[in-house]
Amino acid sequence: MTRATQILRERPGVAAMRRPLVMGILNVTPDSFSDGGEHYREDDAVARADAMIEEGADIIDVGPESTRPGATPISAKDQLRRAIPVIEAIRARHETISLSIDTRLASVARAALSAGADIVNDVSALRDDPAMAEIVAAAHSPVVLMHRRGTSETMQRDGGPHYDDVVGEVQAFLCERRDHAVACGIDPSCIILDPGLGFGKRVEDNLLLLRHIDRFVALGHPVLVGASRKRFLGSVLCVDDPKERRAGSLACAVLAAAAGAAILRVHDVQETVQAVRLCEAVGSTERARPAPDPPQELTPT
Repeated sequence: MTRATQILRERPGVAAMRRPLVMGILNVTPDSFSDGGEHYREDDAVARADAMIEEGADIIDVGPESTRPGATPISAKDQLRRAIPVIEAIRARHETISLSIDTRLASVARAALSAGADIVNDVSALRDDPAMAEIVAAAHSPVVLMHRRGTSETMQRDGGPHYDDVVGEVQAFLCERRDHAVACGIDPSCIILDPGLGFGKRVEDNLLLLRHIDRFVALGHPVLVGASRKRFLGSVLCVDDPKERRAGSLACAVLAAAAGAAILRVHDVQETVQAVRLCEAVGSTERARPAPDPPQELTPT
C-alpha cells in the first residue's frame, strides 16, 4: 500500500488540520482542455510525472480519455494503449508514489491496477460500466465517485443543467452512489467523494459547491476537489486561456483545504503544495497556542 492510499484509509471523514493530498493531473490525451497533447508521448508523460513528484505530488492521476465538455468517448483499446505503458514506467521509477487511473471502463481499471495503479478515479461514479464495482471491490482499491449530470458530450449544453438545490442534489447523488458501492462489496473506507466541479454545472453552481465543501466532508468520506483551470474560473475572472487561471485555481485549493478536502486534483503542483503547506502552518498555530492565563483578580486600593 502506498503512503497516500494508507493516509486516505486512515483519515477521518471530517478532517483535522492535516494538509490535503495533492493529486497531479497527467493527461495522456491529444485533446484535454488545458494540456491536451503535451504529454501524449510516453517519454513526455513520464518526464512530467517525475517533475510533479519532485514538486511534491502525493498522487499522479493518469487520464487516457478526455472528459472535457464536448469530448467524444474513446475505446478501451485506445485507453489501454495510452495509459498502461505510462503507469508501468512511473511505477518502475517510483515505488512509493500513489497512482490513480482516471477511467470509466472496468477493463481499463483492471489493467491499470495490475500495472501498478492504486486508485480508480471514475467520473461516472460506477454508472457507465456495470463491471467497475466488482473490479474495485476485488482489488480493495480506493475509488473516487464523482457527480456528473449528463455525459461529456451533453453536460454543458446551453451553459449547463438547472438545479433547484445544487448542493443538496449533489449530496443526495453521492450518498446514493456510495450506498450502491457498498452494496457491491466496496469497503466504505475506500470511498472518496467528488462533487464534480465543472461536470454538468453552471458557473453559479460551481461557486455554491465550492462554498459548501464542508457539507460534503460531513458525509464521512474523504472529499476530492478538482477546480484546477476550469472554465467557471475563466468566466468569473475573465481569463480565456486555461493556463492563465493559476491564481483562481490556487484560491480554490486554499478554500477547499480550509473546508476539509482530503485531495486536491491540480495541474500546478508546486504552487498548490506551497499553498496548502501554508494553510497547514496557519492551522497548526491554533493547535499549538497555549491556554490563556486565568484573569487576575484586582486588589482594591
